Amino acid sequence: MTPDLDAALARLDLLPDLYPGPGGVAGLVHKGHVIATRAWGHATVETAVPMTRATPLPICSISKQFTCAAFLARLDPAALAGRVADHLPAFEGPRPDLMQLMANQSGLRDYWALAPLLGARPDGEFRRSDGPEVYGRMQTGHFSPGSSYSYCNQNFRIVADILQEETGRDLAELYEADLFAPAGMEGARLAPDTATPPVGVTGYEGTAATGYFPATNRLYWKGDAGITASIDDMLAWEVHIDATREGGLYTRLSAAPAFRNGQPAQYGYGLAHERLASGAAATGHGGALRGFRAYRSHVAAARLSAVVMFNHEGDAHGAATSLLDAALGAPECKRGAPGSLDGAWIDPASGLLLRVAPTLDGIALRFATGPDALEATAEGGRAPTVSLSREGDALRMRRPGENLDLLAAPVAPAAPGAAADLDGLWHWPELNAFLTIETRGGATHAVARGRFGTAQPERVHPVGRDVWVMPVRRSVDAPAPGDWTLRLHRDEAGRPLGLTVGCWLARGLAYRRIGA
Repeated sequence: MTPDLDAALARLDLLPDLYPGPGGVAGLVHKGHVIATRAWGHATVETAVPMTRATPLPICSISKQFTCAAFLARLDPAALAGRVADHLPAFEGPRPDLMQLMANQSGLRDYWALAPLLGARPDGEFRRSDGPEVYGRMQTGHFSPGSSYSYCNQNFRIVADILQEETGRDLAELYEADLFAPAGMEGARLAPDTATPPVGVTGYEGTAATGYFPATNRLYWKGDAGITASIDDMLAWEVHIDATREGGLYTRLSAAPAFRNGQPAQYGYGLAHERLASGAAATGHGGALRGFRAYRSHVAAARLSAVVMFNHEGDAHGAATSLLDAALGAPECKRGAPGSLDGAWIDPASGLLLRVAPTLDGIALRFATGPDALEATAEGGRAPTVSLSREGDALRMRRPGENLDLLAAPVAPAAPGAAADLDGLWHWPELNAFLTIETRGGATHAVARGRFGTAQPERVHPVGRDVWVMPVRRSVDAPAPGDWTLRLHRDEAGRPLGLTVGCWLARGLAYRRIGA
């Protein structure tokens, strides 16, 4: 596999215009050598501080692979599988083991996704003690450990805590000794409190149309995220990966993951395994915090890596993978979408909504945290991670990397006035969360309340009979959990019995009405 480096460099020069925002950095590594680095725009617009190769930026969830690498450098996760139980004292049924945590196969509901339902506001504080208090009270998961995949941040918080307990050393020390120093990442460090951002840089929300404004973050993260690094630091990591490709830590991290039944998985040891548009197999990870986005990706067969980091909310994944695809030759996508797929569908097992709509380039599927872009096919639609096809009146969705194969039913048209049946106070006992729903003047809103206080009102939109969506666009973490599906259950007489609330990150929350 011989990459076209000139094409990649030409694409690199286009990034500031293709992904506009206050500033950014990017770079390419081939066969262990940095072949190009770019820094543009401003680290802080208000004081005209330029973005440079040395500017420290939060790499956010890219930190997960470093946490797993630090663990593997010192300990055997298989030998410590039972230690997870100490961190999930209230959990009923089989608890996940360490390997399942590192592969996002734990079945735990993500604590930051749940935060809005527990009353958190976007600028609210998520303290060091809040994480263990939330997952320490969890009694159930949304699937059996090892049977499927769902992104879950606290998996890696637990991994980090066990690592520190077993070694008697702080995570920052372990990162430095086992990873940063050997890789020559001189400016990288652990900075777990996002309320104190790296000196000299500001993250920005907004768009070119709305303008950009400084983002507020008050999130504590450690193990699941927390590392800050410059583009030079991150490219040093890519150089180190190449230098240690024969049996090094990254080779162990990037081993092909699998589910409990042996089915191949798409995620392991804090690394996503994806097939690029060019067809190349890549390992990498993204990172997101309000006002920041980052992505790194490595194609082992071509010994080629790309890293992109923004201090705005541009598509860093798209930018980084476009550099690799430019070098490796990606075909153009087909246009047009079969109309038979369009509409709203409900998965009976998870209670989650699937929404399909045509785009200029194919099909947009909304199911997980963000939309999937699919190419139209004779059978339906497909992308590297998902496929859609019709089976009679139902919609088949296959997501092999999640070990997920489901048949979704079409959502029936909404009955007039049905939103009034949602009105009232609802309670989720497991984490003592409340949801007050009110319809006024034809508009329905929900207000969540729990351990973090009272959240801001969120609009609830009808989709079909007894199915609504509640979009949450801003939360304590970024990206936010996306759209929550609200599904009303009725008895034989048509009276409301209960309400199931869920999103891809946190499924199957069973609410019951209080005072009904």
